[in-house]
Amino acid sequence: MKAKELRNQSNKELQKKLADNRAKIAQLDVDYRTKEVKNIREIRSLKRTVARILTVMSEQDKALQGEQS
Repeated sequence: MKAKELRNQSNKELQKKLADNRAKIAQLDVDYRTKEVKNIREIRSLKRTVARILTVMSEQDKALQGEQS
């Protein structure tokens, strides 16, 4: 998912996607350790998506703090 798409979403939607992606990463990690996962790159992709979500959430928080000052 692109950061541009994430910036158009609300904070609640971002938190939901963050929780979902972290759960997927945890499940894929377990599958990887038991040698059941076939696409290892999916873990990397999900980690990058989590980082993008956290970055956008941080940007939104800083923008709100800037407006309040």
